[in-house]
Amino acid sequence: MAAAAGQQKRKRPRAGSRRRHPWLRRVALVLVLLVCALLGSIVLFRFVNPPITAVMLEEKLIEGQTLKRRWVPLEQISPNLRLAVIASEDGNFCRHWGVDWAAVRDVVNQAKSLSAVRGASTIPMQVAKNLYLWEHRSYLRKALEVPLAQAMTVIWPKPRMLEVYLNIAQWGPGLFGAEAASRRYFGKPASALTKREALLLAAALPNPLARNPARPSRTLNLIADAVQRRLPWIAKRADCVLKP
Repeated sequence: MAAAAGQQKRKRPRAGSRRRHPWLRRVALVLVLLVCALLGSIVLFRFVNPPITAVMLEEKLIEGQTLKRRWVPLEQISPNLRLAVIASEDGNFCRHWGVDWAAVRDVVNQAKSLSAVRGASTIPMQVAKNLYLWEHRSYLRKALEVPLAQAMTVIWPKPRMLEVYLNIAQWGPGLFGAEAASRRYFGKPASALTKREALLLAAALPNPLARNPARPSRTLNLIADAVQRRLPWIAKRADCVLKP
């Protein structure tokens, strides 16, 4: 009897060890709820336009900018801009599932610093960053962009992806979306953009706070020219968002 009682006493710490770190379960629960909320919002934004994005909040709360934006459906955005943006930002947009792994391999082989990472950023990855993450570049942000971009690509059709991107992309301080940018820089709706105007807007996307499409610098014109040379090739690969 005494030996059995001793064995029971020695087993008690094991039961207590299971309760030693209850915060682990709480952390796991929070992570599960966060993932569920993210997936739920991705499904919701398949049908409902996002009211605001993480980048917009950063501009408003941290930078103190007044937000200028106006949502328009994809059909009211010039095909010139749709094609120019794909040519500039994501030439394989209609061919990949959120991440262009061939571009990633090229960047990994060539990159010597973080400054080169952006070259592999697809349109879905930029939508993920704009909607949910932050502007400052980091390996953590890139690691989060990948699963978010892939989840969105599974749930959203490509036209919806491009529509969201063109309506939340930043084109200047507090300036978001193709419609607001077109009216600001060229005094016309996004549906009326010419090929050259579309090229200048697309060329400004990588650095929208420093590049003014209405007063293009020599560098911006050179970038637009380079994008223009890609248009015939990209047009053959952009069938998912351009009617033949």
